Amino acid sequence: MRREIAIMGAIFILFTSTASAYNPYGDVYEYNLYFDGKLLNTTEVPKPVLKIGEPFDVKIDFMVYKKCEMSVKLSEIENGYFIILNGSTPKMDVYRADVLEKNSTITYEWTVKPTDKWKGGSLPIDLVYQIDDFETKNSLVHGSFTIAYPYISNEYYEGETLTPEEQPVSETESSPTSASAPAFKLAGAISVLALVFALLRR
Repeated sequence: MRREIAIMGAIFILFTSTASAYNPYGDVYEYNLYFDGKLLNTTEVPKPVLKIGEPFDVKIDFMVYKKCEMSVKLSEIENGYFIILNGSTPKMDVYRADVLEKNSTITYEWTVKPTDKWKGGSLPIDLVYQIDDFETKNSLVHGSFTIAYPYISNEYYEGETLTPEEQPVSETESSPTSASAPAFKLAGAISVLALVFALLRR
């Protein structure tokens, strides 16, 4: 089971890594992405080494150029590998929806920690989003990309222990699907292929 999930994660990242590194919807939106306070470029995927329970921060600023409704969530391959301690949504794989005015900016940010379910391995955490036209309700953009790909060690974090915060969230019924989105460089794609082959040979 663990091997199958690892292969699924590697294949997912491979597909996102071969997607266009630029934003083809620049007339609709742009964004800035941060990991632990560091501004990233659109082809950069953080790969930190984390202890079990060690918190990390992810943040994205969306700038939209027309009035729209945006739905966003953090996603994982299976339940229980990451826990949201606080942030724009209370749990993994739970959407929130916001109505955004033309030429406005919105920030989504989370503090997340890994559990011990995948200790000794690497696992992606993804951002899934959808942008709908406010007037027509037609989907303008829908996609997902890997926002971090941490390695979880066998050690336990001994720093300050945080607990998830309770906060209201609005869920949407729409289900954005993967589309062209920020992703890896070609070198990242090659390394993922190597990971898949190594897993298959075990």
